[in-house]
Amino acid sequence: MDIITCKNITVHNERTLALDDVSFEVRRGEFLTIVGENGAGKSTLARVILGILTPEGGKVTVSDEVRGKIGYLPQQSSAQRDFPASVYEVVLSGNIGATGLFPFYTRAQKARTRATMEMLGIMPLAKKSYRALSGGQQQRVLLARALCAADKVLLLDEPTAGLDPLVTKELYTTVRHLCRDHGMTVIMVSHDIPAAMKYSDRILHLACKIKFIGTTEEYAKTPLGTSFGTEVSDGV
Repeated sequence: MDIITCKNITVHNERTLALDDVSFEVRRGEFLTIVGENGAGKSTLARVILGILTPEGGKVTVSDEVRGKIGYLPQQSSAQRDFPASVYEVVLSGNIGATGLFPFYTRAQKARTRATMEMLGIMPLAKKSYRALSGGQQQRVLLARALCAADKVLLLDEPTAGLDPLVTKELYTTVRHLCRDHGMTVIMVSHDIPAAMKYSDRILHLACKIKFIGTTEEYAKTPLGTSFGTEVSDGV
């Protein structure tokens, strides 16, 4: 079942055409990776899906079951890496959108926070300072925060940027586990095409327009996929 549909999306960044007549759907429970070179419009498309950016043309339709339930993990800035809070506080803050006018977290939200941290193996880090963690640990904490913000869809924007190969592999494996074993729908923006071919269900290759959309097996048979090879190094 399609839970997000983008139809004829067109966006300009100032005078530059960022997205040109982009149409595709996101299916419930799939791992879709949006790939392309720098400047291909990947992050712009992510902002359109989230409703942060309104397209000049076209429309995004989100089904009722996932509306307001998309967890977002943006690219980290240097300021965010130095955020002065405990790991538990950072993850708990993912619930803030659901608190409404009530200024305190509920018992259920705190329980959900602990359960999410346990699932991702970061409960032993709960009292540690977020800024004292390694890059890989920080990304796992932010992933937990995004899961607390929403329980249906995860949208990840270049989540492995700046991580070493071993930590990158661990993060990809964790995200695939969330998708296949916990029913999460995952949309990942990435420039790492070989990893996308290994871990994703489908690939959307973007270069302002859609150059390809389909399964990883189909992509591997195209000139685009063949140029990157079907094997992924052990480091990824």
